[in-house]
This record gives sequence, C-alpha cells and structure tokens, in this order.
Amino acid sequence: MSNLADVIASLEHLAPLRLAADWDNVGLLVSTKKPVIHRVMTCLTLTIDVAREAVSQKADLVVTHHPLPFRPVSRINEETPTGAILVELVTAGIGVWSGHTAWDSASHGINAMLAEILSLQDVAPLEPDEIDSSVGFGRMGTASSHNTVDAVIQQLTSSLGCPGCSVAGDPSRSAGQVGIVCGSGGESVPIAAAAGCQTLVTGEIKLHDALEALAHNMTVIAVGHHRSERFAMERMAEKLSTALPDLHCWASTVEQDPLCWLPNR
Repeated sequence: MSNLADVIASLEHLAPLRLAADWDNVGLLVSTKKPVIHRVMTCLTLTIDVAREAVSQKADLVVTHHPLPFRPVSRINEETPTGAILVELVTAGIGVWSGHTAWDSASHGINAMLAEILSLQDVAPLEPDEIDSSVGFGRMGTASSHNTVDAVIQQLTSSLGCPGCSVAGDPSRSAGQVGIVCGSGGESVPIAAAAGCQTLVTGEIKLHDALEALAHNMTVIAVGHHRSERFAMERMAEKLSTALPDLHCWASTVEQDPLCWLPNR
C-alpha cells in the first residue's frame, strides 16, 4: 500500500527536483486528499482529453512532464484551457506532479535515454551539475566512427516512431560528437558548439537557432518536441511500477502529438 509521500519519494528518486532549472515549476503542483494511491497515469502534456482520461480511469495522481499550472493563474474556472483542466482534476480529487527539467537532467532521465538509444560512447552532461558531475543539463557523447548523421536519423526515427524529422546541415557527414537536448533545444546551440559537438539532436528548433548551428558547422536533427520526450513518460510509468509494485501505473492512451507530418500529395 502506497501513500502520496511514498509515490513522491519514488518520483523524486527518479527525477531529483534539485536538478530542475530555476525557472521551472516542478514537484507536487496539485495535491490530493486520497489517503492511499492506487492508480497513477503519466503523460507528456496535460490536455483536457488527458485529464478526462485520468478521471474516467480513476487515477489518483497524474505525473505530467510539462507542468500544469506552469505560470501563476489569477483564477481557476472553465473559461480557460488551464482552468478547465484543473477544475476537472480537482473535482475528481486527482493530484498532479511534474518532474520536467529534473527528469530531463536525471541520471536515467530523458537525455540519458536518448544517448542510450544512439549507443553513444563516453556520455556526459553538456553542462554538469555543480554537486554531481555525472548529471546535469543535456548530454553529449561520441557516435560510432562509421555513423553518419543519416545513420543517427534512422536510429532515432525508428526507435521513437517518428514519421520524419527536420535536418539542418549535411546528413551524409560523420555524426562525430553528438549533443542531446530533448524538447525545445534551440537555445542550447552555443552550449553544444562550445562543447565541441558536430551534431545536435533535439525536439524542435527555431530558424535562427538552426542558422547559428550551421555557422558553427554543426548539423541539427529535430525529431519533434512530442516525439523527443513522450517515450520517456512511458518509461517512467514502468519504472514507478517496478519501484512500487502495488501501484497500477500507465501512460496516457489518448495523448497525441498535436503536430503531424503530412506527405506530399
């Protein structure tokens, strides 16, 4: 039998909150009065459809990657998307916990998982944590000597189920030192360049950030924000189930990428 404190302790073991960026909003964002936690649902982003799934499936807690609320709200009602979601969950007594950038940076978090998918060697954070240098912002590692950028693309798209991706630079060149920043990683281009990366893997990137990467002779692979992170919420449900076997944990089944790739017709 697990209470809320047990579940939070397990979550914070996976994603220590001290690793979160100082601008982030992490931890228990919406509390629950339920004395025992039986059912936990994970998701990347809390939408009204995901909230209604949590209610219909009788979840006690939702573990969302993207925090909700993220910024302070002046009122909670059904007239705004955030308010409608919170009303749905609070009425049902469902709590909300978010790890966000702490889960990105953790030792077995999202960026570390992406490095593992690519079989990178000598993996280390792009920016090490001041207390523990084995964790921190982003990851970087060396691709196999015969791996081209295109080979990295094929491995990523196959593993993450991507129908395509955006690429800036020459996909036939050697991947070399690969930097990884899940989600929206465009602002990390200078960090990756300073670390000596020849390739940057991220979720999404703005035009001018991509141009800056090219100016640094760095190739960029952007697989989509959702695809770069959603898989890790499925992994989190598995890890939480292993840590607390009495819990029923699952990843949202209704959550979808709001952006889709349409082939030429």
